[in-house]
Amino acid sequence: MSQSLTEKLESLKTEALRELSATLFNLESLEAFRVSYLGKNGKLTQILKDVGKLSPEERPKTGQLANQIKQVITLEIEKHAQTLQLEERNKALQEESVDVTLPGKTMWRGTRHPLKKTMEEIVQIFSNYGFQVAQGPEIESEYYNFDALNTPAWHPARDMQDTFYTVDQTVLRTHTSPVQIRVMERYKPPLRIVAPGAVYRHDDDVSHSPMFHQIEGLLVDENVSMAHLKGMITGFVHQYFSPQTHVRFRPSFFPFTEPSAELDIECMMCHGKGCNVCKHSGWLEVLGCGMVHPNVFRAVKYNAKKLSGFAFGMGIERLTMLKYGVDHIKLFFENDLRFLRQFS
Repeated sequence: MSQSLTEKLESLKTEALRELSATLFNLESLEAFRVSYLGKNGKLTQILKDVGKLSPEERPKTGQLANQIKQVITLEIEKHAQTLQLEERNKALQEESVDVTLPGKTMWRGTRHPLKKTMEEIVQIFSNYGFQVAQGPEIESEYYNFDALNTPAWHPARDMQDTFYTVDQTVLRTHTSPVQIRVMERYKPPLRIVAPGAVYRHDDDVSHSPMFHQIEGLLVDENVSMAHLKGMITGFVHQYFSPQTHVRFRPSFFPFTEPSAELDIECMMCHGKGCNVCKHSGWLEVLGCGMVHPNVFRAVKYNAKKLSGFAFGMGIERLTMLKYGVDHIKLFFENDLRFLRQFS
């Protein structure tokens, strides 16, 4: 004797609930179970295909029963799903639990680059002497980079192998001294400026880079002497390095100063005894300086008979290497966090 449609629906309900209670599901297999009973081609859909064979009076009752059974099965599936989700969440919490007694992860704080730190420190020292910061372009004309600074056309610094030329009579500045010319053209003395910035030269070894940083200074007034220059530069060295640092001035030559000198400090590695760092001389070159050449004053239409002044220039990388014991200039440009974090 064949089952009626109502009996088939009740039998489906019993079968589904029994399977739900007897089977160990995971979320994936539970979804497969739902599709097998309630999906587009599921068991419930297959039974309802015979609804059309019923009389008009039986159809509404059978349809209502089918909806009730679908809701019962759906509710039970949702309960199982919630239970499985809770179990998976608890399992994940146990496996991924955090031991609050363990030390926290180090959060590295950013810091200023050592070159920037040195530049700011030097600027601050000279600011205490009344110097102001001046800036200028890094792409310069030959006039400002050489001619106005009393550098003759035959000078080796103007050769292609020493200077980066962009187009005719235009260069990447080889020093920040052109800023001094631009300031003197615009302002009348007295002047006290420092000009920090990037400069470019054909140079590349452990202590030189094609692009590096300088800070140059200029003081112009009446009755300025070499004694003022020596006093101020010595004071700078004692503030930047230490008051015990010994210094010496050696005669030198620069086209834009006369007389000119180079400043040496006692080697910080061997304290004057001689080592590989100072090439066994006991001294390390730090900067160049001198009294402003009268031809430079004439180029900016200053009265060279009435005015005098001094200028100086130093490499930021070199000063940083000496102060912190850095042995290779490329460390400043490689962005190695192990190196940079030492300055935080």
